[in-house]
Amino acid sequence: MSWTLAITGKGGVGKTTLAALAVRWLSENALGPVLAVDADPNTCLDALLGVQAASAVGVIREEAKQIIQDQATSTGGMGKQQLLEMKIQQSLVEHDDFDLIAMGRPEGPGCYCYANNVLGAVLRRLVDNYPSIVIDNEAGLENLSRRIVHHVDQLLFVTDPSARGLMTARRLYNLALEMAIKVDSVGVVVNRARDDSCLDRARALFADTPVAVIGALPEDEVLGARDRKGESIQGLPTENAVFRAASDLFAAMRKLNESRSR
Repeated sequence: MSWTLAITGKGGVGKTTLAALAVRWLSENALGPVLAVDADPNTCLDALLGVQAASAVGVIREEAKQIIQDQATSTGGMGKQQLLEMKIQQSLVEHDDFDLIAMGRPEGPGCYCYANNVLGAVLRRLVDNYPSIVIDNEAGLENLSRRIVHHVDQLLFVTDPSARGLMTARRLYNLALEMAIKVDSVGVVVNRARDDSCLDRARALFADTPVAVIGALPEDEVLGARDRKGESIQGLPTENAVFRAASDLFAAMRKLNESRSR
């Protein structure tokens, strides 16, 4: 049975860093191969994973619309749906321990019904082939509402210790309820924490919900310096404080998921 982790939060709180750490932890703990889904239009998960996304699904969607507008029924003997599936497979970045697909920017004006239906079906078949899926979302839940995956095992809101960051996490939780997103477990992680007081404030904010305040990741200059240089997570030492804290969080989430699936 696969395990799907979806990460979201307001811009700049470190959700992409946490997504990259999750991909690395899952890979190193024999829980791969991992499918990393970069659902943020800014498309920067590839750099943190040390790879480069050559194409994005958003571009493929545009190509699909053009094919439909041109009334093309085949290209080189290949049907429209086969062509789209081939292009999606070609956009997949393959690594030894993980594969990456970038969603890219959302569609522009006009009808994308056929293209979206085909893309959704292909992506759902794709994710079914991986034991672990990590989805790095933009500051919202639109990609999850489109049912890129059948359901999410762990929805994780990432926040910084600020009051604004925590309130954004709470609003995202309310939005998830409105969208009726199918998720087994919802949690909050506070990033760049300097002490444990932020966890108390998070618990108070989510006291009337089933959201678990999972823990915090410390402020870390080493990670910050690597980020400023554009260095990947792959080279981060295992003894790094953030890496160790993140590993503990992922292990706790996996254990909780396994206990629920028994």
